[in-house]
Amino acid sequence: MEIAFGLLIIAIGAFCQSSCYVPINKVKSWSWESYWLTQSVFAFLLLPLLGAILAFATSGNNPLDLFTQNPKATWMTIFYGVLWGVGGLTFGLSMRYLGVALGQSIALGTCAALGTLLAPIFTGHTEKLTLPVVVGVIVTLVGIAIIGAAGSMKSVALSDEEKQESVKDFNFSKGIIVAVLSGFMSACFNIGLEQGAEIQFHGISPMLASLPATFLVTLGGFATNALYCLYQNNKNQTFADYHIDKPTLSNNVLFCLLAGALWYSQFFGLSLGKGFLTSSPVLLTFSFCILMALNVVFSNLWGILLHEWKGCSRRTVTVLVIGIIILIISSFLPQLL
Repeated sequence: MEIAFGLLIIAIGAFCQSSCYVPINKVKSWSWESYWLTQSVFAFLLLPLLGAILAFATSGNNPLDLFTQNPKATWMTIFYGVLWGVGGLTFGLSMRYLGVALGQSIALGTCAALGTLLAPIFTGHTEKLTLPVVVGVIVTLVGIAIIGAAGSMKSVALSDEEKQESVKDFNFSKGIIVAVLSGFMSACFNIGLEQGAEIQFHGISPMLASLPATFLVTLGGFATNALYCLYQNNKNQTFADYHIDKPTLSNNVLFCLLAGALWYSQFFGLSLGKGFLTSSPVLLTFSFCILMALNVVFSNLWGILLHEWKGCSRRTVTVLVIGIIILIISSFLPQLL
């Protein structure tokens, strides 16, 4: 029962993450770099910091102790966060060229597989790569490949006008390259979490244990994103975005906060969910892959609601649904092996 509850919490976090781009549509009169920087302040800096403070509340420590307990592990965790930040930047481009459904599917699918496999390798814990974990990753990749095939069928079948009706800048070949790059770099998030697990604090609840490491990873990612966005603000002369009338500014900050909260919910949920999976080492190792796979499932459901698959044949939609079902199965398959 505890395992089922843990998986449910992770699923709720995945649903929140897949919904985080909906509030962005409510942002008015801002360039991409302005709203991305603003939501990054909440998603990558303030909310993860609050999560770390919550984790330390019962242990007698504070976030500053992260930099003194194990400095080497701390800075390596931040370093992987910086690399993950590159994946976050290209993640937005993948959805620009492929749409929410297909863009998140390819990027997060690649991230799920590589993040799960590379984290134990890079941190010297290859014993975690058991047969059930590897099989789960393979099944996840099969599901992602099938969804990618559905996207390819969509690209071939629809006219340019029909593609751009749902995704303005649709470009399948360019989008696939960007999405795979995004997934590869985004895999550094889980590597960072594994690296941060070496920073031990007594008294922290198992359900909150990964929140301090999450803060360090997102701190590195924030640095990457903030530098790039400020560069774009300067290049495009869009600093004036932050000086618009107060009602519009309040509206934009509010929806960026909501987007950031929804995004961060996935890793808050991951931490809580892992607290209920302690009886299953396999699922603990596989939990990151579960989160990313469910992100793909829910993002495709949003893609259907946003009419990104409008005009596709029944065959294409059937292939898409098969891919989604396989991803759902992959989420609990390792526990059955």
